[in-house]
Amino acid sequence: MRNYIKRAPFPSAIVSALILVACGSSSSSVPANLSPDAKAGRELAIATGCASCHGSNGQGRVGPKFIGLADSQVLLSDGTTVTADDTYLYESIKNPDAKRRRGATSMMPSFNLSDAEIASIISYIRALKG
Repeated sequence: MRNYIKRAPFPSAIVSALILVACGSSSSSVPANLSPDAKAGRELAIATGCASCHGSNGQGRVGPKFIGLADSQVLLSDGTTVTADDTYLYESIKNPDAKRRRGATSMMPSFNLSDAEIASIISYIRALKG
């Protein structure tokens, strides 16, 4: 009976597989041509933890999607509807409990972001308008 030696895959094959997985999982929802401000907003959303609820590409998870959010109609817990314009987005980031979405089951934390940081996140959300 022969002893067969199992070889590990070539390192280049492993690297290629990782690149394919990374590209397939992150590039489908993020516009390739984000403005510098929107790109900074995306990076900030990931760094501060926003992406853990809103998705690394804004696809939504526990929190609502960023994709298509800008200027959409949002139904609030009190039954009113508002437009997700810059004012609403700013207020929702600065004071998350001010206007809760209907059906929201979790509480978004307040991150004490500066106005400039909030503006860059809003730029990112706007870039995902679709």
